[in-house]
Amino acid sequence: MTPDEYCQDKAAKSGSSFYYSFMFLPPDKRRAITALYAFCREVDDVVDECSDENAARITLAWWRVQVAAIYAGQPQHPVAIALVPVVKQFNFLQEHFLEIIDGMEMDLQNNQYADFKALQLYCYRVASVVGLLAAEIFGYTDRKTLKYAHDLGIALQLTNIIRDVGEDARRGRIYIPQDELAKFGVHTNDILDGKETEAFHKLMQFQIERAQNYYKQALAQLPVVDRKAQRTGLIMAAIYHATLEEISASGCHVLKERVSLTPLRKLWLAWMTWIKN
Repeated sequence: MTPDEYCQDKAAKSGSSFYYSFMFLPPDKRRAITALYAFCREVDDVVDECSDENAARITLAWWRVQVAAIYAGQPQHPVAIALVPVVKQFNFLQEHFLEIIDGMEMDLQNNQYADFKALQLYCYRVASVVGLLAAEIFGYTDRKTLKYAHDLGIALQLTNIIRDVGEDARRGRIYIPQDELAKFGVHTNDILDGKETEAFHKLMQFQIERAQNYYKQALAQLPVVDRKAQRTGLIMAAIYHATLEEISASGCHVLKERVSLTPLRKLWLAWMTWIKN
């Protein structure tokens, strides 16, 4: 299996909505975004799948070495090897890959976040930085597009957080800011125990409204001149935004269920977004 094939396999097996947006890209950009996505999956899996915190830290430290090796042209891991030509072609900054790893390490340091400012840093590292790198792959002429990519990254990550409240709670993690839990009268144990209350549903509607605002803010900042180039990002936005709408319409039962769109609906949204932009 070649490094590119490894990345393709990693992306396909993830079942992520992102995969549906990649298929419309030309081959060189598709290879690049798939390698970037595979890198994100690899370092994210370190945290999610490793039960030993110390082992996870050691593995993330190894990935930092791999990032340095990418830029030195001598990496070992298939994903890192696949990224060597990508970082050269699209002039990726090494610090962006390290920031993504910083974000993953935050999951080892924090099970909860005091306020939205603290959560926003996490979202920036694990999502906005990826959005900025993706924007370089897709191409742009107006630097305002980077602001769009930043805010869209926040919107996508907030959607993930809302969708996965129950799943994260079962891992002992709560991403909803603690001051907002207190504001709505929701106790930490309510979430950890999967207890739905009227207060919890109001809290989740508040989270959904904030995510909605980030989608609006992001899309408003995308210059018309770059809409066609950034269609892949717009496909991601369409699929994730539809997921957010589905969560809201179904009553926000995110403690008990994980809402996801069918593959056919994702494909339809991807196609419709592609031909409209």
